[in-house]
Amino acid sequence: MEDPKIQEAKETMDILHEISTILNTGLDRDTLSLCLSLCENGVNPEALAAVIKELRRESAKN
Repeated sequence: MEDPKIQEAKETMDILHEISTILNTGLDRDTLSLCLSLCENGVNPEALAAVIKELRRESAKN
């Protein structure tokens, strides 16, 4: 039987990924997980979003 905390974390990621998909963010589960981890460790979410947008703009130029 799986640890309830692990199951809860998986359910949370499922919900976050579903929201991400509905909002058409283009973030896959791995990227979303990394973003969540960064935010949990004190990274400003707005600054993180700005960095992701800038990286996408730069990537689109090439």
